[in-house]
Amino acid sequence: MAAPMQNEDLTKLKSFIDFVNANPTVLNMPQLQFVKDFIEKFGGKIPDGDFKMPESGKCPFGGDAGAKATPTESTPTSASAADDSDSSDDDDIDSEPESDIELDMEGVIKPDNNPPQPMGDDSKTPTEQEQDEAGELRGQAAAAYGEQKFEEAIAFYTKAIELNPGNALFHAKRGQAFLKLKQPNACIRDCNKALELNCDSAASYKFRGRAHRLLGQFEEAAKDLRQACKLDFDEETDEWLREVTPNAKKIEQHRIKQERKQAERKIKERQRAQAKARKEQAKQSSAGAGFPGAGGMPGGFPGGMPGGFPGMPGGFDMGDLMSKMKDPEVAAAMQDILANPANISKYMSNPKIFNLLKNFFPGGMPGGMPGGMPGGFPAGAADAADGDDTSSDAKSANSSAPNAKKTSSDFVDDGLD
Repeated sequence: MAAPMQNEDLTKLKSFIDFVNANPTVLNMPQLQFVKDFIEKFGGKIPDGDFKMPESGKCPFGGDAGAKATPTESTPTSASAADDSDSSDDDDIDSEPESDIELDMEGVIKPDNNPPQPMGDDSKTPTEQEQDEAGELRGQAAAAYGEQKFEEAIAFYTKAIELNPGNALFHAKRGQAFLKLKQPNACIRDCNKALELNCDSAASYKFRGRAHRLLGQFEEAAKDLRQACKLDFDEETDEWLREVTPNAKKIEQHRIKQERKQAERKIKERQRAQAKARKEQAKQSSAGAGFPGAGGMPGGFPGGMPGGFPGMPGGFDMGDLMSKMKDPEVAAAMQDILANPANISKYMSNPKIFNLLKNFFPGGMPGGMPGGMPGGFPAGAADAADGDDTSSDAKSANSSAPNAKKTSSDFVDDGLD
């Protein structure tokens, strides 16, 4: 009887079973839960533990156990795709994962958190006797250090520092003893003090560099050890420097890479802001190209109105006109007049509207417009708009004069002569 499977499928199944036999924990993966349930149904037992993928990331029978199901997403519209493409460069920079630095951390210890050691009175000026006593204490400290009695050596150096706090060597040597006790932070404090007193203390750079190395601060360690070798080369310092250099270089390269990425990100942000500003400026420019109001005057009619419009000056300032047309009252009045020139009479008493018409149509509104007015504005309209009552005042003054002589316009020929 033939098996209910193709030979190719049987071959894959056999490869899968062989792989499971060698790696039974693969059945603990959620994707293969149904196989695990099937085996346990017949009394089988799957060992606990997480399955570790082969280095290739692929199962030898052709599957991909590391693949994760991804939900089906709808295809983005062309508009959204265009928006995404605008910031693709920024996404490449922002989405790039932070790379972990693989450092050799062998020999790195936990930091010490003891209270700071006494540093002496900086204002103290030791006497000759105190200097001699401090020198004797230094000798006792050196002897204790040679016998690897580091705590005792620290006590002697502390007494010497109290007598002569300005001696940089006392601080550096006490820092060396702290280093032997695996107290790098205490060592760094003493070396910092020693370098304040003597910036050319090679021993202080050496011991502080070693302390930084114990704390895993490889860049700082390399810097101090390099300076120590420069001031006073010795083989131990050089050996310590070669020990920290590989890690220090990795950290430096990583920092430079991150600084470069940050600089690129700032450049992209600045370019994006500039592009947005240009787009907004272009939008505002296009919005102000015509007369405001319903329909507007397309294109702004640079160089004069089409056809010349009799009476309009050929070289008038279109920019000035456009600035005045931003006033809603002026815009509404102009639309009203352009729709029906006879409506100009409604604005004769409005100086703002009338002066605008007078400046840009000194010859009067063109007669060719629908219902157009005859050339020129009504006589006295300018005076009325400007509020000039001179003529009326003069007339009333003449009429009130007692011996006012009648003008020829007042004489009527009755034919009696």
